[in-house]
Amino acid sequence: MNRTDDAFVEFERVQKSYDGETLVVKDLNLKMPKGEFLTMLGPSGSGKTTCLMMLAGFETATHGEIRLDGQPINNIPPHKRGIGMVFQNYALFPHMTVGENLSFPLEVRKIAKPEREAKIKRALDRVQMGDFANRRPAQLSGGQQQRIALARALVFEPELVLMDEPLGALDKQLRESLQFEITNLAHDLGITVVYVTHDQTEALTMSDRVAVFDDGVIQQIAPPDDLYEHPQNSFVAQFIGENNTLEGEVLEIRDDICLVKLDDGSLIDAMPVNVSRPGERTRVSIRPERVEFDRSRLDENAHLLDAEVLEFIYMGDIFRTRLKVAGRDDFIVKTRNSADQVRLQPGQQIKIGWQPEDCRALDA
Repeated sequence: MNRTDDAFVEFERVQKSYDGETLVVKDLNLKMPKGEFLTMLGPSGSGKTTCLMMLAGFETATHGEIRLDGQPINNIPPHKRGIGMVFQNYALFPHMTVGENLSFPLEVRKIAKPEREAKIKRALDRVQMGDFANRRPAQLSGGQQQRIALARALVFEPELVLMDEPLGALDKQLRESLQFEITNLAHDLGITVVYVTHDQTEALTMSDRVAVFDDGVIQQIAPPDDLYEHPQNSFVAQFIGENNTLEGEVLEIRDDICLVKLDDGSLIDAMPVNVSRPGERTRVSIRPERVEFDRSRLDENAHLLDAEVLEFIYMGDIFRTRLKVAGRDDFIVKTRNSADQVRLQPGQQIKIGWQPEDCRALDA
């Protein structure tokens, strides 16, 4: 087959149905270059794990083609795809030592004993577990077991590693340290990773790109900062990070700005991202850290809104203020803890505003 692009992993018009009627994955088209760390993110039932299982070979696509390095793999069994896998439950053999667990995928591939031993040592050293070859999984902590599961996925030096919620069972601190270890290891080794999670922070901190799934469809695929700063629809805006939403109607669209009349009658400017004409209903999206209390930091033509302080919460590095704005009592503002921060009081009436380019008019 002649390669027309640099896609290492490719889904082309892939669909999956378990009952012949309902599509769990709908017409998926996705290309990944070699060496990319891609995270599939979405709520339960969004189709992300099904995509991973089809790539691994544990599920069969109902329609479409999956290719690895240009070759169709739909009909290749899992053990012949040469893919490393890491699961949430570690999936280590309890009756084997750590060394034997790592030896198993090498024995299956008929690798001679001296080479096996060298590969096992190298893989354990990579995950800082070189002294644990003779322990059994039951003698290891959860974090150590997950490191061994990672080493076993890497021991036969695959070009592609799939990870399904691998850190889900670990506590917050350990999870965060392993996030950085996995990312650094993937980049150091130059392996391609497809990572599945429902944890948005994990997705944002680890990935080169994130594919946000909902209802069997990729809603948006982009680098983490682009996804957070420029959501393309209401689902992505709400799912990625904290977000304020106000509802209203588009009055006019001019140049790159639209005028929106909120449901309480207030007027605001926003970027017309997912609206096309006056009269359309819209949800405007604004991140909590983009809202200003200080008018001097805004353009003179920025619209200001009336707000009532409901809560002012000290959180160490930031203050989190909950406001009543345009009839909604769930509007959040985050401000940096600084010497000039005015402490607001519940019941206080204030003005807030933001730059129009930080506010996005999305689908209703």
